[in-house]
Amino acid sequence: MNIIGRLALLFVVVPIAELMLLIELGQYIGLLPTLGLVMLTGVTGAWLARAEGLRVLVQFQKELASGQLPGQALLDGISVLIGGALLLTPGVITDFVGFSLLLPFTRRWIQRQMRASLERQMDTGQVRVVTMGGFSGAGFDRGGVSGFGGGGVSKAGLDPNQEPGESRMDPSKGIVVEPED
Repeated sequence: MNIIGRLALLFVVVPIAELMLLIELGQYIGLLPTLGLVMLTGVTGAWLARAEGLRVLVQFQKELASGQLPGQALLDGISVLIGGALLLTPGVITDFVGFSLLLPFTRRWIQRQMRASLERQMDTGQVRVVTMGGFSGAGFDRGGVSGFGGGGVSKAGLDPNQEPGESRMDPSKGIVVEPED
């Protein structure tokens, strides 16, 4: 799905579906219980987001203190942030996804699914990853392009009119790209 389709899904289809579900729920259980449920999920979500956010922050600090890059803690932090924002948005679908991102066992499942999807997109060439510096060799250079300290630049990124051995400016990155020796 292209970016326009995703944006349409996010900003048009999901709110319409949310509104339809809230109307149906209101007709089934009544207006006041529906409003109470929306408020309860918002308050509960804010409390849970705060608790999980603090737990993730502690984990982030522990990983930094032990000299590790806090990869999982960063993923958890992003997930908690998105989950909390979704819970503050009125609706049944957003509440379900928000709670899923806040609870550790469902959050990890969603992260595994997202990682698998990203890896598939990298394998098919839909996503290219450019690495710089010490990240090469850490599993980040699967896209075929690596940067400084990572073995140079792929041939696809070089200007065909460039003289051999000549540095060039990559305007999209604002950096000087040194050719391979």
